[in-house]
Amino acid sequence: MTDIKTQISEIFSTQPTFASFATITEDNKPWVRYVSVIYNPEDMSLRFATSLNSRKVKQITKNQEVHLTYGAIEPGKCGSYLQIQGVAKFTQNQAERDAIWNPHLAEYFKGKNDPNYVVVIIEPKLIEFYAPGVFEPKIWKKEQ
Repeated sequence: MTDIKTQISEIFSTQPTFASFATITEDNKPWVRYVSVIYNPEDMSLRFATSLNSRKVKQITKNQEVHLTYGAIEPGKCGSYLQIQGVAKFTQNQAERDAIWNPHLAEYFKGKNDPNYVVVIIEPKLIEFYAPGVFEPKIWKKEQ
């Protein structure tokens, strides 16, 4: 039987990169948007680019608790998917910015050194793995 970390990595390597990313607004309401994530299988962290002036950065500054749903994109073709609870931070570290830079980001930023370009890093605390026909998820929890 495949272990849960391997199954999680397989989802990220075989399915689209978009995730629904939820934060909490200043008035304590949930807010969800799509983000294009990059998964690091070594530490299970997730990263995506955003603007320093975005609402999500302001919301992360106030409350680092976040949630992502990843995997199920096409109605009627629901395969395995993940529910990810984690803690987010953002950074302007140049190595982080260089690592996830791609040509599509040039539509939003003036380049890798744009002061408005930041990387959000999510450290998962709990991941639920759902598979078709299975009603109880497999659960991965970060060891304390």
